[in-house]
Amino acid sequence: MTVGSFNRRTGMQLAAGVGAILLLKFVVFSDKQPAVVAAAENVPAAELRLKRVREKAATVAELEKQFKEAKADLDAREGGILKADTAAQAQATIQDLLHRVGQANGIDIRGVEDQRIRPLGADYGEASVSVRFTCQIEQLVNFLAALANEPAFSTNEINVTSTNDKKKAIQVRLTLSGVVTRKIATEKKTGTGL
Repeated sequence: MTVGSFNRRTGMQLAAGVGAILLLKFVVFSDKQPAVVAAAENVPAAELRLKRVREKAATVAELEKQFKEAKADLDAREGGILKADTAAQAQATIQDLLHRVGQANGIDIRGVEDQRIRPLGADYGEASVSVRFTCQIEQLVNFLAALANEPAFSTNEINVTSTNDKKKAIQVRLTLSGVVTRKIATEKKTGTGL
């Protein structure tokens, strides 16, 4: 092989390689950039959209006023709901009331016979506590009158049984209830560990 023929063959290969690279670069792998598109909106359409946004913004103040009025109305209507975060707190509030009012009327209410939480309609629940005690009829009347003055509570059930002692005492089983939020009425009960 001579130097002259080697250069010609190498030159041909070099030219074919450069041609292939240029073909790939500019034809096969060319960067096609998208054409610039003009804005779709014109000035009148933008002004119309701005007008609608301003109208909606103007109603925000009125909606906030209506919301505050509705919240105040709801707070006034729910004034008789027990203020508690859990079912146990609601029942403890009822027990405390029973013990306090009973003590003020000379009735010794020591223990709790039953405690229940159940749904009351779609948005509320009812917490109830049942107690049993012995007292005179006058004490019971005064006790019930004092409970009637408590706005958040109501007597759910009352059973009165006479005893055979000479003091004419009566045995009373009373269930007192209060309204609680639906969250309290639907909370999961934890195990008692028994």
